[in-house]
Amino acid sequence: MAVDVTQVATVDTEPGTLPAQMTAWVIRPEREGEPLDAFQLEEIEVPEPAAFEVIVRVMAAGVNYNNVWAALGKPISVMKYGDHPEYGHHIGGSDASGVVWKVGPGVTRWKVGDEVVIHCNQASYEDPEVHGLDPMAAPSQRIWGYETTWGSFAQFTKVQAQQLLPKPTNLTWEEAASYGLTYFTAWRMLMTRCNLQAGQKVLIWGAAGGLGVFAVQICKAAGAECVGVVNSDEKGELVKQLGAKGFINRNEFAGMMRRGGETPEEEKARFKESRRFGNAVSEILGGAPDIVFEHVGAATFPTSVLTVKPFGKVVICAGTTGFNLDFDVRYLWMKQKEIVGSHFANAYECLKANELIESGAIRPVLWRTLGFDGVAEAHQLMKDNKHAGKISILVGAEKEGLGKTAEGPGAIYAEVG
Repeated sequence: MAVDVTQVATVDTEPGTLPAQMTAWVIRPEREGEPLDAFQLEEIEVPEPAAFEVIVRVMAAGVNYNNVWAALGKPISVMKYGDHPEYGHHIGGSDASGVVWKVGPGVTRWKVGDEVVIHCNQASYEDPEVHGLDPMAAPSQRIWGYETTWGSFAQFTKVQAQQLLPKPTNLTWEEAASYGLTYFTAWRMLMTRCNLQAGQKVLIWGAAGGLGVFAVQICKAAGAECVGVVNSDEKGELVKQLGAKGFINRNEFAGMMRRGGETPEEEKARFKESRRFGNAVSEILGGAPDIVFEHVGAATFPTSVLTVKPFGKVVICAGTTGFNLDFDVRYLWMKQKEIVGSHFANAYECLKANELIESGAIRPVLWRTLGFDGVAEAHQLMKDNKHAGKISILVGAEKEGLGKTAEGPGAIYAEVG
């Protein structure tokens, strides 16, 4: 049945009352594969909020690579865990801005009509880790819109009340939907896991990418100095605009990248290039970095361990070039360095990070906004590496530029990545 996406910005019920059906981009197990095929428009029953849950009318949604994986069904199908077996379908989208439309029993902090952004961490209220350790340690911890269904690529989404944050009034709907997953991840990596301090030195891989643009701004806000690794001088200038002391074009040090399976001679040459890279980092920062911000993985990790100063930290949240890491561990134990794992953020971290967006001290970096009909296309662009930065999707917002209700700096529009 054909679905009319031209009416997706129209809702026939008043706040507090849900329609029976909604338009959504849906992935089902039988069509996992290329995003253009896996994502299909369907009319889906609108869920009701349970205790401590909220239904949000989505005004705009953010696109992340996690739902490229959901489309492909790799490395494992999302349909096999979380709440997917219950529903049999997946609605992706782990970033959103919107309006509270209906609240479930027990919700007292939020009311119908509140304008919000949504962070993507969910955990069961009953897990003791939520109440004294960290929700990220809870056995039930899941990423909403990836490990759960009811994500943001639909007219309405269902979330836990603790996922809601005030929408920054200085941002449009599409700007407010663009930053949560990457920014809050970078915040936890640096502020919580590494206890970033003023005066420290930080090396940031992929500094013009979705994580890196926020890592650079966090360093600036904290009074730390950073150098960013980028793949072009143009992106290096953006990184300097965001607050980096300098940048390194990685194409000038291509030989430092670990490919795997190097011969002893090739490894000796690679190590020499890594040393040269480390010297370049120290020259810009005035010394070796206290922290290396890692998410590239296999290709860069040996250089990260080598480059960070004695007693320094390599903090990692991803492995985009591979997750089987091969490095010379002598430089870890002999210099007493630390490897720190990090994954997204808890609600309090998201709240504190969001306050800097509200104040304008940190700004989203957005490349392009597409209409609701562009969800499958956006993920295909990502999968084929044809995008140049963060993409937002208009859902309830009829056009770009809506939702800003106060003066203040909005997003930076740039090609990044």
